[in-house]
Amino acid sequence: MVQIGKTNTLTIKGIQAYGVHLDGGESGDILLMKKYAHENCQPGDEVEVFVYVDREGHLLATTQKPYVTVDHFATLRVVANTSSGAYLDWGLENDLFVPKSEQLDTMEDGKSYVVFVFLSEKTNRVTASSKLDKFLGLHPPDFTEDEEVDLIIFDKTDLGYRAVINQSHVGMIYENEVFQKLLIGQQLKGYIKKIREDLKIDLILQQSGYQRVDDIAQATLNIIKDHGGKVTVTDKSPPEEIYALFGVSKKVFKKAIGALYKKRLITIDKEGINVK
Repeated sequence: MVQIGKTNTLTIKGIQAYGVHLDGGESGDILLMKKYAHENCQPGDEVEVFVYVDREGHLLATTQKPYVTVDHFATLRVVANTSSGAYLDWGLENDLFVPKSEQLDTMEDGKSYVVFVFLSEKTNRVTASSKLDKFLGLHPPDFTEDEEVDLIIFDKTDLGYRAVINQSHVGMIYENEVFQKLLIGQQLKGYIKKIREDLKIDLILQQSGYQRVDDIAQATLNIIKDHGGKVTVTDKSPPEEIYALFGVSKKVFKKAIGALYKKRLITIDKEGINVK
C-alpha cells in the first residue's frame, strides 16, 4: 500500500515521453515526471520515490528528498504567504502548505518555524502545523532518567526552553540550567533529567550522573593542557564562565575536576587549576 508523504519503493509499469508510470497498487498508477526519472530506467525496475498529492488531488512521485516526512517535526522556512496560509521550503519543487488555522502565530516571510507534518484528513494532502502541542505526548513517556535524546527547541517561556523530544514528547530545559545560546529551531542532544508524577518531562543538556565523568574529565584535562597547563577558571567561577571554556555545566565540571584531583593529575589553588 502506497504511503502518502513518505518514501516508497515502486515498480515502473510504463514509460511515456512526459514521464514514468509507477505501479501504485490499489492507488492506481502514480506519475513520476520525466525530469525526476533516471535516464536509463526500464519497465520492471524498482525506484525509491516520495509520494504526495498535488493541488488537483492527483498522486505524484518524485525522486527529490524532502527535508521532512509525514509524522515528523522539522524547522522550515517560509517562502510565500497567501490569504489562506503560508508555504514552506521543504526541499521539493512544490512547497509545503500551512493553513492559517494551523498557525500558532501568524507566519512571516523569510522566518523559520518548527512544524509538524501530517496528512490532512480533509484534503489528503501533506500539510504542516505550528500548533505542536496537539501532536506531542499522545502516549505516556517511556524514557529513563539520564537517557540521551534528540531535541528540537521550539519555544521560549519565562521558565526556560520547550523542546520536542525524539519526535514524540515535549520537555522543559529550565533557564537556570542553560549555559549556552539556544535558538528556536535548533537541534541538539540532551538528557532526561526527571519525569514528574504528572508526566511532564524535565531536560538537561549535560548528563547529570557519573556515567560520563571519565570522558568529561579527560576532555577537561585536554583543554587545560591546550591553555598551557593552567586556567584561571575553577569550581568557584560563574557557571557561564565555566561553560564558555569547557562546554559543560558547573555541576558536571566540579565532578570532572574532583575526579582529576583524586587521580593527582591537577592541583588547585586560588589562582586556578594547574596540570601536574
